[in-house]
Amino acid sequence: MTHMMRSSFPAAAVVVAVLLWPLAAAQLSTGYYASICPNLEAIVQSSVKQSMAQSQIAGPAALRLFFHDCAVKGCDASIMIVNSNGDDEWRNPDNQSLKPPGFQTILDAKAAVDNDPQCRYNVSCADILALAAREAVSQSGGPYYQVELGRYDGRISTKSSVVLPHVDFNLDQLNSFFSGLGLSQTDMIALSGGHTLGAADCTFFQNRIGTDPSMDSGFAAQLRNTCAGQTFAFLDGATPGGFDNLYFKNLQGGKGLLGSDQVLYTDLRSRGTVDYYASNPGTFFYDFTNAMTKLGRVGVKTAANGEIRRDCRTPN
Repeated sequence: MTHMMRSSFPAAAVVVAVLLWPLAAAQLSTGYYASICPNLEAIVQSSVKQSMAQSQIAGPAALRLFFHDCAVKGCDASIMIVNSNGDDEWRNPDNQSLKPPGFQTILDAKAAVDNDPQCRYNVSCADILALAAREAVSQSGGPYYQVELGRYDGRISTKSSVVLPHVDFNLDQLNSFFSGLGLSQTDMIALSGGHTLGAADCTFFQNRIGTDPSMDSGFAAQLRNTCAGQTFAFLDGATPGGFDNLYFKNLQGGKGLLGSDQVLYTDLRSRGTVDYYASNPGTFFYDFTNAMTKLGRVGVKTAANGEIRRDCRTPN
């Protein structure tokens, strides 16, 4: 989830969107490509494995890309589009912290899929992104789960469409945003556990160091040293490349990197879920996969309002 916010959803638009989503999501199924591209999951798995071997941030960046795609205009790979006029989602300031290896992971997986004659131009970028996110999780030690497929790619990507959570959001603001996607507080907390992977730029949390009483003082001193020598810190410094429940244990100790992470523990309404996930990794994994499945149904496009892009970076 990132880390800037400039406006809020129009309430009416959210209501209309939520009413329409179940209709499109009904087309999704885990066996969607069984006859169209039977080797799809193995191809994506192999490609993502190669990407993750080449770059330690490829996995976390691909997982984050999935959220940034689905949370804006739905899961339609519009985050991948590069418009010649510069007006596209990834060039919105809210998305400038998305890392190139994430995009490259999707492009490489798409190329690998299209290298199979049976699959060529038959698999959407949106579905490849959903599968790559699952691989990023499972290949980092997290749960392997079945991914619903059958999304079409969107044709439109604009800077103005990007509305995302901000690092200083409180629990009410977080819940409001996620409820607009049809997700519950439990879904939001489980998805936040994805911050067990990857890093955040120092600019997103430096203002908390030494000023936020919810941050452990030793952790604050450690971050001050880290950011004096580099531009980022790991969201979970103990196992930054491992998908586990240490994120929640860190929150219990005042070692949440972002304000929007630590608030999940400081607010008593969400603390119980954090405590439960910290001591029950299996439940966290189960709830995370459920939340990822629900996220993957947001704003799904059909043949009527989407396409299968030949190049993920440009509409056909």
